[in-house]
Amino acid sequence: MRADLVPDDLWERVAPLLPPAPGRLRVPDRAALAGIMYVLRTGVAWRDVPAETVGCSGVTAWRRLRDWTEAGVWPRLHSALLTELRRTDSLDLDDCAVDGSQVRALKRGDHVGPSPVDRARPGSKHHLIVDRRGTPLAVTLTGGNRHDVTQLLPLLDAVPPIRSLHGRPRRKPRRPYADRGYDFDKYRRLLWKRGIKPLIARRGVAHGSGLGKVRWVVERAFAWLHQFKRLRIRYERRADLHQGLLELACSIICLRRIRTSS
Repeated sequence: MRADLVPDDLWERVAPLLPPAPGRLRVPDRAALAGIMYVLRTGVAWRDVPAETVGCSGVTAWRRLRDWTEAGVWPRLHSALLTELRRTDSLDLDDCAVDGSQVRALKRGDHVGPSPVDRARPGSKHHLIVDRRGTPLAVTLTGGNRHDVTQLLPLLDAVPPIRSLHGRPRRKPRRPYADRGYDFDKYRRLLWKRGIKPLIARRGVAHGSGLGKVRWVVERAFAWLHQFKRLRIRYERRADLHQGLLELACSIICLRRIRTSS
């Protein structure tokens, strides 16, 4: 197995979250995770995973991805890493930024729709909320024809309770920053009711609001996310498997932040 695919610090955090293995002999979980990471990084088809190099066939890696996704491994991993960051004061939850990004979908399935920016070809959209430093807090998947603003509240609800050394877990930002695509007074009112101050650019107003000084981090986070080649185009027919890969990629980004902050 290639050690660079599943470094020790990643495996130490994933292993306790995996469901117990059946009694029969099978490919080790770490090798299966290496197969998943290989596909996530390179974007190759599952059938093209080099078993002799990775230590696991693509079919086995896909089945393990399916099983672990259904067991809820990836959101728990992401939540645990966010908690680690907050406990070392490496997470700023006061100011957050939200945005959406279109990707082409090559197969039909849930959360696929005609993309308004790709000649109505089938597409999906990644919706992301990040902290002030660009750390992914939550990610959701919709069809390519869904408006960004429809995912504003679901994104906020998807942020897990993030624990600190003291006090209650926190999951609500104080000030979300967003571009003109989120400029709807209805959603401003809904945010105020939650005790959240919306900072959303107004349509029809000249550029220069100053919000970009904070909001640019979400664009950088999308660049980090789409460095994982499997996420640049949606190949998975099952939406939950693509969502699982998104959450795994967010976890890897969080782990990188932990390495640099320690």
